[in-house]
Amino acid sequence: MSKLKIAIIGSGSTYTPELIEGIIKRKGILPVSELVLMDIDAHKLNVVGSLCRRMIEAENLSCRVTLTQDLDEALRDADFVLAQIRVGKLSARVLDEKIPLKYGLIGQETCGIGGFFKAMRTIPVMLQIAERMQELCPNAWLINFSNPAGIITEALLKHTGVKMLGLCNVPYNMYKSIRESLALPDAKMTYVGLNHLSWITAIEQDGKDYLKTALELGLNSEAMKNIPSSGFSRELVNMVGAIPSSYLEYYYFKDKKLKLLKESEQTRGEKCIGIEADLLRIYEDAELHVKPELLSSRGGANYSEVAISLVDAIWNDKREVHVVNLLNRGALTFMDDDDAVEVSAVIGKDGAVPVAVPGFANRHIIDYMRMVKAYERETVAAAVSGSEDAAMRALLMNPLVGDYNTALACFNELKEAHKAYLPQFG
Repeated sequence: MSKLKIAIIGSGSTYTPELIEGIIKRKGILPVSELVLMDIDAHKLNVVGSLCRRMIEAENLSCRVTLTQDLDEALRDADFVLAQIRVGKLSARVLDEKIPLKYGLIGQETCGIGGFFKAMRTIPVMLQIAERMQELCPNAWLINFSNPAGIITEALLKHTGVKMLGLCNVPYNMYKSIRESLALPDAKMTYVGLNHLSWITAIEQDGKDYLKTALELGLNSEAMKNIPSSGFSRELVNMVGAIPSSYLEYYYFKDKKLKLLKESEQTRGEKCIGIEADLLRIYEDAELHVKPELLSSRGGANYSEVAISLVDAIWNDKREVHVVNLLNRGALTFMDDDDAVEVSAVIGKDGAVPVAVPGFANRHIIDYMRMVKAYERETVAAAVSGSEDAAMRALLMNPLVGDYNTALACFNELKEAHKAYLPQFG
């Protein structure tokens, strides 16, 4: 088999052992000969990278593992680049969560104004990574699961020539929990939406659609561990006519979520700082050579399965169906062809071909997607150009923001708080 080089950008993330686990699981079909772990945080890179190296060695994989802080070294001649960056680290996430609460706005790392600022910090860096890829590994695939994944997909596919797909573990977790709940292990589902704004609209097995059954039961998919979830009522899922992802709680229960966030002693980001510190202490154990169980308490569970199975599908031309973030290209007739959407696609050596969803007629989902996509387009424009007018247009269209005076005041405070990471507004 041909040799395969994978570069992981943001390898100091405590999620990285998830990816290594996925590589180990597929050692017979993915000939990874070189793994480069890159991060700008030397301490985290060394701690996490050392565990990853021990995991590889314990499985006797013939794979050279390199730790580096040099992006170009990581990218040079790579076949796949996996990006999981967090610009400003978890402390920036805490600001995204806390500052909006002062203005009566939801603070969340991918939704609302918090997610907007995560996009503002992340898109310029991802554009730089894409630019260096086109110089150093022009044939490589970029698989991004840095959040907000859908908005980053839109930015990269519209403003660079890099080959890339956006990835999220929400679809995988939704499919898994619904199959288990309905005892339908082979069920095929129709997944429609944008990243973190998505619904299951069909559940089929043996020629029968079980969606009506699921709605009558008031079935929910399992909530993500990073979302304090109360679930959706039977009445709500029937009204929607589909099973929403747990991120829709921020939109459907906005007031309840805001109250809960205001009353919480710690933000999710602050909790994650504690979990990360505990994980890094565990990772420092020189005898440890497997992924620790504590990692499952973070919101990124199953990333190893999602990300490395996607690499496998491309490298081995499997023609498998995966849910990814990519340009619509006719899959959803009610969205523009160059809108980044999160839908099923057939994955092979040439990338992804979105699976068309013919005759889609759920007006609630159509209108919601169009509204949030308008926000996403302006968000990308603001991130790329530094236009504060585009930023305000985006926030006025975001269902979790909306009010001009409130949005402007919160925008200005967050812009000042994050100014070190916002070169476009310089």
